Amino acid sequence: MSIGEFLAMGGYGAYVWSAYGLMVAVLAWNVAAPLACLRRRRRER
Repeated sequence: MSIGEFLAMGGYGAYVWSAYGLMVAVLAWNVAAPLACLRRRRRER
């Protein structure tokens, strides 16, 4: 199996890799948003 075949995922590579990318973006948002809110509240005190 070559790298190209692995990335293509049998023709479903675009779906698989976009799903992974979306998952990483959502997880990053779930970490960043509460931290930003916490920093904002600490500044308001």
